[in-house]
Amino acid sequence: MSAAQLREHGVSGATTTAHCRPGGPWQQLLPGVFLLHPGPPTSEERLHGVLLYAGRPPAKEARSVPAQPGPGEQHAAYADAMITGLAALALHRFSSAPPLLSLDRIDVLVPRTRRLRSTGCARLVRGHTLPTPQQVTGLPVVPVPRALADAVAQLAEASAVRRLLTEAVRGGHCEPAAVVRELNNARLLTRPHVVDAVDSLLAEGRAIAEDRLYALIREHGLPEPLWNVDLRLPGGPHLGGVDAYWPEHAVAVELDTRAPRQGEDGFGSSLSDRSRELGEWSEYARKREHLERLGITVVHITPKKLRDGAEQQATVVRTALMAAADRDPAAYVVVLPR
Repeated sequence: MSAAQLREHGVSGATTTAHCRPGGPWQQLLPGVFLLHPGPPTSEERLHGVLLYAGRPPAKEARSVPAQPGPGEQHAAYADAMITGLAALALHRFSSAPPLLSLDRIDVLVPRTRRLRSTGCARLVRGHTLPTPQQVTGLPVVPVPRALADAVAQLAEASAVRRLLTEAVRGGHCEPAAVVRELNNARLLTRPHVVDAVDSLLAEGRAIAEDRLYALIREHGLPEPLWNVDLRLPGGPHLGGVDAYWPEHAVAVELDTRAPRQGEDGFGSSLSDRSRELGEWSEYARKREHLERLGITVVHITPKKLRDGAEQQATVVRTALMAAADRDPAAYVVVLPR
């Protein structure tokens, strides 16, 4: 309980102090937060304790065990504080995150203007903008991408960063682009060991997206395409690579696994960085437009669409294949392995 909650229950400050003396029945877990039994706190008590400390609830919210809020609701006792970092990843059931009891400090995200200091087992992480928390075991917890960014900010070991990022994608917790966006917002993409881990993350994400695309073709009865090919005009220039191509229908599927790098969305970007990123997008758009001018239909699919709406994406591809008979014949192109 917090000091305010104890007062609401009629327990004076003097009584609380007396109960927390050596050998007493209570102990102070954090400034203004008290554990109402002797012995070490459980991991759940530590989590509630750091939230009570960071949230500084009003007395009217006093409860010995905070009631669980409804779906999507933040518990008033914790104000806008939420668990982040390695503790959040442990709550999201990351096997590569340390057990909660082994963490010396629990990261808790609070608004930038909160006038508190990190102390004891509570490490405050200040944010300009706060995400909408998810309720995990009745606690407000940041989404996985933000938890990863806050955890990586405290890690200097490349292998630990790589394990966390890989599990995020391989375990289906989130898409690589969301992770890279949060790492970029936190200005972590200037650290070499983080950049190396991100490269592995993007490769992992691409492999998973390709597997999902293979499954989509098989499970929805679509004709087998040519996989991972380059398209060229006969004796002419290279048109670009596509992930799947049906030559008899002149339909191509392209996976968009691009992710924002340093400077994306204007966060810490230099003019040259921004120009390079716009140039990459322009090149991507030019390739697609060139193929479509030649009569080739390009179906653009993101990993998130493959994960969350495979049936809908299969319908899009099937529609493009069926519409081929009603289109003018496409230009002849040379198809080569990529």
